[in-house]
Amino acid sequence: MTSVRRRYVDTRFGQMHLAECGSGTPVLFLHQTPRSWTEYIRVLPIAGGHVRAMALDTLGFGQSAHTDEFSIERFADGVEAVLDALGLSRVALVGHHTGAVIALEVAARAPARLSALVLSAMPHVTPERRERVRDLPRVDHVQPAPDGGHVTELWRQRRGFYDAGQEGDLTRFVIDALRVVDRLHDGHAAVSAYEMASRLPLVRTRTLLMCGADDAYALPDQPALARVLGCELKVIDGAGVCLPEQRPDAFAEAVLSFVTASGAP
Repeated sequence: MTSVRRRYVDTRFGQMHLAECGSGTPVLFLHQTPRSWTEYIRVLPIAGGHVRAMALDTLGFGQSAHTDEFSIERFADGVEAVLDALGLSRVALVGHHTGAVIALEVAARAPARLSALVLSAMPHVTPERRERVRDLPRVDHVQPAPDGGHVTELWRQRRGFYDAGQEGDLTRFVIDALRVVDRLHDGHAAVSAYEMASRLPLVRTRTLLMCGADDAYALPDQPALARVLGCELKVIDGAGVCLPEQRPDAFAEAVLSFVTASGAP
């Protein structure tokens, strides 16, 4: 497996941070809220053996530049700014959960820039869903406490998403969450506010949907999305919300098989 290199690129929003490895076809991975590139820490070395695999810290997250506007549109602006800074006119885009919604927005507004689109566990944002989640408790929300109890609370809230033995992955989640502890819910709120219905018909890029078989949050949405997008749905066993961490091999294999398929535009 190839080694991962990390660097910053200068954009109109400030410096954006990414990790990359490999060479060849450029493939950019976008993480869920409130994560960073480390969600793909085991995917990159696998994918980098076949393509130029890059994982970006979304604008406002990880070690990328700060933003006061948390919206899918602004996050997509950040992606396009990075593509400009890297001189990439065309790229395969892969997103997981929130990252998938960001990838969808880039595909809707700039189809010529994408060679392939992989949407992993993307929520289907509809008025009905928006109403359903409106009064639910804020996701990942904690109140910083003088005794540091909020760190334990973050761990407790996410413990159920990780299997025994995945404490390293859960630790990386907590580190990412603490970087945006004052805005933990805002990325999730940006997803709910996104007007997805008007953007889905604009997607013209070859698209693959995938989802972990145990992802109770996203899996119910996938058949409807597959019908709207007219694309294949791949369900991966042995994984839930944390699919790229729980099944990095299967995740990378699905991405590579799709983005390098013969006849891909």
